[in-house]
Amino acid sequence: MALKMENIFLKILLCLSILSSSQGASFSNFNYPFLKKASSFGDEGGSFDYIIVGGGTAGCPLAATLSQNFSVLVLERGGSPYGNLNISYMQNFHISLTDTAPNSPSQAFISTDGVINTRARVLGGATSINAGFYSRASPSFIAKAGWNSELVNESYPWVEKQIVHWPELTPWQSAFKDGLLEAGILPFNGYTYDHLYGTKVGGTIFDKDGHRHTAADLLAAGNPKNLRVLLHATVQRIMFDTRGPKPKAIGVIFKDEKGNQHQAVVANGEVIVSAGAIASPQLLLLSGIGPKAELKKKKIQVVLRNEFVGKGMSDNPCNSIFIPTKRPVEQSLIQIVGITKVGSFIEASSGFGQSSDSIQRNHGIMSAEIGQLSTLPPKRRTPQAIRAYIESKRDLPHEAFMGGFILEKIAGPFSTGHLSLITTDMADNPSVTFNYFSHPDDLRRCVLGIRTIEKIVRSKHIVDLTDDTTYSMEILLNMSVKANVNLIPKHTNDTASLEQFCKDTVVTIWHYHGGCHVGTVVDSDYRLIGADGIRVIDSSTFVNSPGTNPQATVMMMGRYMGVKMVRERLGRESGV
Repeated sequence: MALKMENIFLKILLCLSILSSSQGASFSNFNYPFLKKASSFGDEGGSFDYIIVGGGTAGCPLAATLSQNFSVLVLERGGSPYGNLNISYMQNFHISLTDTAPNSPSQAFISTDGVINTRARVLGGATSINAGFYSRASPSFIAKAGWNSELVNESYPWVEKQIVHWPELTPWQSAFKDGLLEAGILPFNGYTYDHLYGTKVGGTIFDKDGHRHTAADLLAAGNPKNLRVLLHATVQRIMFDTRGPKPKAIGVIFKDEKGNQHQAVVANGEVIVSAGAIASPQLLLLSGIGPKAELKKKKIQVVLRNEFVGKGMSDNPCNSIFIPTKRPVEQSLIQIVGITKVGSFIEASSGFGQSSDSIQRNHGIMSAEIGQLSTLPPKRRTPQAIRAYIESKRDLPHEAFMGGFILEKIAGPFSTGHLSLITTDMADNPSVTFNYFSHPDDLRRCVLGIRTIEKIVRSKHIVDLTDDTTYSMEILLNMSVKANVNLIPKHTNDTASLEQFCKDTVVTIWHYHGGCHVGTVVDSDYRLIGADGIRVIDSSTFVNSPGTNPQATVMMMGRYMGVKMVRERLGRESGV
């Protein structure tokens, strides 16, 4: 009888979920007049003041700002986030990340390190598929970037008033907050967007109804008469005029959703690459900008030799501890962060979505799953094995999802890698190496972070949520080894050596950056060094990931650079 009632209750929840989703889809389906399929370009064509490659985290606020005074064309390789319930609702967060369809909002890739990762392929970029946490960069990051602090302090609020909200803390997050404070991550800084040592509640791009607001929403602030956004427009390469002393970007070649090729040109303006930390260096390489030997190997004509394109790739390593609970806990993504002085950030997530698809997917670290590929020999841990593993979970009972994760991630990091081409097709993934924990300081900070988590696990408020049985740290580490899915071979001493645990259980937190660093690939105004008419404005220019979570600063950067470019151009044209 109890089981029957539970099934009825779950069906009611599902019906409510579907009803809520359908209402939200109508609400969020913005009717942007400038949003069109890429194939429409052949009907109108034309030239533009600015062509922005990538309608993502930086590209959307940049386009909205520039369009107030100039004509702007945005070329986005993905589709629209509007009307897609897997994007719009927090409960479906994991589904987009595990969707391997050719036109899904995310494109999976596996680094040569063996860590499974994801690239955004949708308008709004990573803000359409991420965990939503919003926190500004530290003042030291702003100063090191050489940004004008007054304009920075105008640009962050421009983003925040349009798409950022305060979260309503779940019981798991409240217990985690108290655990951080009990573990000595002090002071408690309350609700704040600022990067402050201690424990704080950050912002979120999910509203109180669990509806996601993305960088794509910022396009509403643009001038529709000057703005044109093409979806499913995959840029193949940047066109350059090489007759002058420097190569000058004059436009781009892109394919539409039907596979037809088009040319878009700029008129006395610029091409701005905002395609993200993977696609931006990839596009430069395919356009003949990069190391001479690599370009010649792929039979790409060298337009501008730069040995640093694709170099300095980094991804903040993340390790998590699974915490079983007495009963299922409410789903929560990141709401609170502990900012330590040892160079690691501590965050938490819990539960799983209540949609009909939720229990049928591989949720990764953002939901409480147990079981892993560690029972397979290393050579058999293939993408095919991962898919089989996901399929095997369809019949898992709800009890398998009871609990949450406390995770730590490394600030920076110091370890760096590189990106190189595998094929000359922009739609394909390049080869990416991050070299996790190759720098000893990153490994040291991971160990300190895990030890901090151990203190949190022993705190009264977390213990109150766990099983009556006392879980030793060794048991928790053993469960966590199985819960963190990657293709890295496991070792027998994973639970005995925290250093080995860090290396073997590393996963991504989707904060990769680099490949087009300021000072080597672009200058301080993000202009491509050695060329005219082209800039790179996105996280590929970062040496370090800003703050605890980069999306706030990347969106701010788009607004900041848009304002700066408008002011400078209007000043030049008026003779000031």
